Amino acid sequence: MEIHSLSDVLVDVLGDLYSAEQQLVDALPKLASTAHSYALREAFETHLNETRTHVERLDGAFADMGIRFAPSKTSRAMQGLLADGGDLVGATGDSVAIDAALIGVAQRVEHYEIAGYGTARSLAGELGLDTTSSLLDQTLDEEGKANKLLIKLASGGLLSSGINRLAATRSEGDLATAEKPQIEEPAYAQEPLQA
Repeated sequence: MEIHSLSDVLVDVLGDLYSAEQQLVDALPKLASTAHSYALREAFETHLNETRTHVERLDGAFADMGIRFAPSKTSRAMQGLLADGGDLVGATGDSVAIDAALIGVAQRVEHYEIAGYGTARSLAGELGLDTTSSLLDQTLDEEGKANKLLIKLASGGLLSSGINRLAATRSEGDLATAEKPQIEEPAYAQEPLQA
């Protein structure tokens, strides 16, 4: 890799993000199908649509910079993060604990993307690439909202316990009933399960 300018750094960061988003487009349907919570599944499916838009915005950023094709690069960091999620796809056990683990993987992915988009936006701003900076800012905002939604699903809200609290209250005896997939919104949004 040769880096001769700040523009080269930006192209490298954008190439990494482009690869990361493409990997995420492939991984999100698998994560969604693994989720037991309707709300978590819906969050993954919604973010899949947003992620496709993120790829389009990155294409726009490259075009704004006069680059016709995204650099051929593989985001090894995203590969590693998604490998953790891939381990959960066939997981058995407590459905609520599996959902908590899925949220953890998804949050690590979001934090990686937030760091990458924040860096890219700052670089684009320094280079006077206002269109690119604006495109990246839109995506950065969506990634932040996705992370906040994951936090809400994990910790709950004013009137509900989150997935993490419910997983913590489950005992080994609950596992027999917990392995059944929950099609409707589970009790995480209401009261803890009774033994």
